[in-house]
Formats: sequence, C-alpha cells, structure tokens
Amino acid sequence: MYTERRSVFPGAVVWQKTAAGGDAAILPDGCMDLIWMNGDVVVAGPDSRPYLTRSRDGDRYVGLRCSPGTLPDLLGTPAEELTNLRVPLAEVLTDRVTTEFLGRIADDADPGRALEEFARSRRLLGPPPDGRIPAIARLLEQQTSVREVADRIGVGERQLHRLCRRQFGYGPKMLARILRLQSALGLADSSIPAAQAAGMAGFADQAHLIREAHELTGRTFGQLVTV
Repeated sequence: MYTERRSVFPGAVVWQKTAAGGDAAILPDGCMDLIWMNGDVVVAGPDSRPYLTRSRDGDRYVGLRCSPGTLPDLLGTPAEELTNLRVPLAEVLTDRVTTEFLGRIADDADPGRALEEFARSRRLLGPPPDGRIPAIARLLEQQTSVREVADRIGVGERQLHRLCRRQFGYGPKMLARILRLQSALGLADSSIPAAQAAGMAGFADQAHLIREAHELTGRTFGQLVTV
C-alpha cells in the first residue's frame, strides 16, 4: 500500500509504503528522497535508470521526496556524487545535530514528520535557496531548449551543464527527458490516451514516447501505465 501527502517543507511530498514483498523498480523522476527504513535514514540519489529494490512482505518505508534540485543544498553534497545510489545519511552528514537526529528517528512514531523537521532545520542552517534551480527545472519540464534556458537564467551553456550536474545529478538534456516522461505518465494516469499524452508532454509523436520510455526504463509505455 502506498500513500502520500503534501509536506510542510516547500515543494516536497511525504510518502509511506508498506511492501508486499519481492522485487520492484523505482523509475527516474528527477527527485531525491530521504527515506526512513528499518529505523535508519537513507539518501536516495537522483536516478538516470531504474533502481532495483528487494523487500520483504510488510517492510515499511517512509520518505520525504524533495523537488528536483533541492536536497543537494540541504546535504551540502553535489547531486552527481549520489546519482543512482542509496547512501546512509550518516555517511553523507557526520555533524552532531545529524547524529542526534538519527538517534531520535530510529524509534519515532511519526518518521515522516521527523524527516520534514530535519529538512527545515537544514534549510535554516544553509545558504538561502538559489531561485535559478526551480526555474531551470520548470523550463526544462516545458521542453525549453538548453540554449534558451541558459539565456533566461543568465549563464553560459557550459555553466548550466555544471549547475545541473551539481543540483540534479545529470545534465539538462537528461533532466528534460526524465521530466517529459514523468509528465506523459501523469497524463496517462489521468486516462488521457497515449497519443494525446505524447503531444501534451512534448514528444514528437507516440512513437517517440514509446522509444523514450524504453530507453529510460527498459519497459514499454503501456507496461509503465499499467503498473
């Protein structure tokens, strides 16, 4: 069973899942998560390919899914160092406050709330949010060209590429592909036909959507929609 709610931390979602057991594939979505599992907290880096997981029946997971580009600043770690990885939070942050937080959350009755409070405290300790980051994600989700994105935020294309790798874990073209596929999946979940969803999400046609779905996930678009 899976549930989610909007977080009090801006742009984030708190989700909970009780596993049925077996293997599962987590699809790329451009986001990073803090995940409570078995009393510990893991940082889920940005995925560029499906991330395979194995769980036992009844395993419980609670996560804080941050909007693209947000979590690296809270952790003080470039996203590209965490791409396609799951790393214990204790290995990413070793300060006293984090150590105390990990001790408290191990037996917390509401780990989702604890993750939110941790993210809020890290935001207060760190630099103010870079307004360019959500703007980049928004423009790329709208399938704005890399050159135009760079022009609109006032940097060169090489600097944009470095900025994207640091904040999102991959370059702007890969992020745009991932966000476009996620947009198409969201439309299809709303019962919009695949051909129409392809056009609305920015694909050239349905065949383009099918190719991209297979390249990014290893599955057909139809399989993704029926999961």
